[in-house]
Amino acid sequence: MKDAYGQERRLTAVHETAVAELLARAVDEDWAGRMWARDTSVWTSDEAVAALIANRLGWLDLPTHFDDEVEELAAFARAVRDEGFDAALVCGMGGSSLAPDVLATSFPVGDGAIPVRILDSTDPAAVAAATAGSDPARTLYLISSKSGTTTETLAFLAHFWQAEDDIHPDIPQDAAAQHFAAVTDPPPSLDHIPHHDLLREVFLNPADVGGRYSALSYVGLVPGALMGLDLRALLAAAALMAQDTRSPSADNPGVWLGVTLGTLAKHGRDKLTLVIEPRVARLGAWIEQLVAESTGKHGVGLVPVDGETMGAPTVYGDDRVFLRISSGADTGWQAETSAALDKLAAAGHPVLDLTLGDGIGGLGAEFFRWEFATAIVGAVLGINPFDEPNVTESKDNTKRVLEQYGRTGSVTLPAAIDPASLDRHLGRAKDNGYYAIQAYIAPSESRNRALRAAADALRDATKRAVTVGYGPRFLHSTGQLHKGGTPIGCFVQLTAAHAEDLPIPGWKESFGTLIDAQAAGDFASLEAHDLPVARIDLGSDVDQGLAVFIAAIKKEQ
Repeated sequence: MKDAYGQERRLTAVHETAVAELLARAVDEDWAGRMWARDTSVWTSDEAVAALIANRLGWLDLPTHFDDEVEELAAFARAVRDEGFDAALVCGMGGSSLAPDVLATSFPVGDGAIPVRILDSTDPAAVAAATAGSDPARTLYLISSKSGTTTETLAFLAHFWQAEDDIHPDIPQDAAAQHFAAVTDPPPSLDHIPHHDLLREVFLNPADVGGRYSALSYVGLVPGALMGLDLRALLAAAALMAQDTRSPSADNPGVWLGVTLGTLAKHGRDKLTLVIEPRVARLGAWIEQLVAESTGKHGVGLVPVDGETMGAPTVYGDDRVFLRISSGADTGWQAETSAALDKLAAAGHPVLDLTLGDGIGGLGAEFFRWEFATAIVGAVLGINPFDEPNVTESKDNTKRVLEQYGRTGSVTLPAAIDPASLDRHLGRAKDNGYYAIQAYIAPSESRNRALRAAADALRDATKRAVTVGYGPRFLHSTGQLHKGGTPIGCFVQLTAAHAEDLPIPGWKESFGTLIDAQAAGDFASLEAHDLPVARIDLGSDVDQGLAVFIAAIKKEQ
């Protein structure tokens, strides 16, 4: 039976006792009230860490802070539309792209508004598809980067700036710059973005909001305004959820969820399997980044499993927790997942249910619920949920690879294994471990299906959780968890040849060189942590290479 906040948990007696005890402690110690009072002792007694956390709590105020900016955003969107723009492209990574993607894929464009698409892949085929998918003469490019230094985002800016110059060679640069806007932080972040003084508009977020906690900031609101979405409804529902997380009760939705997930993780149930209503399916990727990057550090963390096809209880190990987010509507999907979850609960797997509110307000509330709950998980696990200590490792390795490229003119990828010998690599997985498929290829719907088929086959053969991520997108999402979380991952890296590469204007390297360097850099970082990783070369025919890879996995069955 769901409680007043539309949440329910079905746990074994052992797990229920452990969760109830920690919830009672959280209420007794007023974790919620202390969080709202910016009391960093919820997470740490270390003064240096406390100072860092204190500068990352601005997300608590976003639902009310940005309510005053709705009219400004509506005026911006009207001006864009009135000048003949018919599309917008968000150029960003991780926290800068995932919330816009949720909004863009969950709701239709409003009357008279323009569609928004996302580019968060440096694969040259993906960049070329994004370029061909809209007319540069009528497209607004939204350059989104909290730091202003995100390599991929700056490469996108260089590419589309040149595209604008190519179609407007006879007009001043400041006129072409009207096709660009930016979302970033105040200087020095803003100063790092080339041409920032020429852009049509610059939206400056509060500096005390971390990237993965920025869904309710300009990061999500600017794309939402361009789509003609009801931003007041989004923020109002988020504000109501924020008010609910002030509750001193054990049913407080942020505390209830955070304590439950954190406690289950400490009892070995650390594979958070997301079962999300199809109409908001991309919410899973946003939750994945928030949870993985916030909790995966110092040898602990939750491993989010997004997009998995539900199976029978026999294909799962004893490390799972299943969490459904749904409106509860009487649909075929609802009935089907209810039947599957009932079987899983009967088999002793923890099952959680959250009620998703209607319309865009439901997403606003969910954004805030998960941000608050993830911060609570940090308190349960004894870590700082607002830093990402291992993210720079792959970036530094990538930089070294690119420096080598500058000297030699080539990028050397790690030696590839034959898919036929994949079983030997998969056998290196640790007890209670998981597999991560890392696909450094251009995303597409057909490839989504192919990778999902591979993941499901591997799960069915091994009873292990299998995550799937496109590179370099996942480096800004689950990459922190891979290196800093519990060291139980076993990694399969998929790379491909670039039959048609694209230069990055003004850079030494091309997009193909960049994504290869990112793959090589992350491979080196995983090896440095003594984690099992192998590369498979899909060749120049990526889809055929994927078919061979899937066949090798299915052989395991």
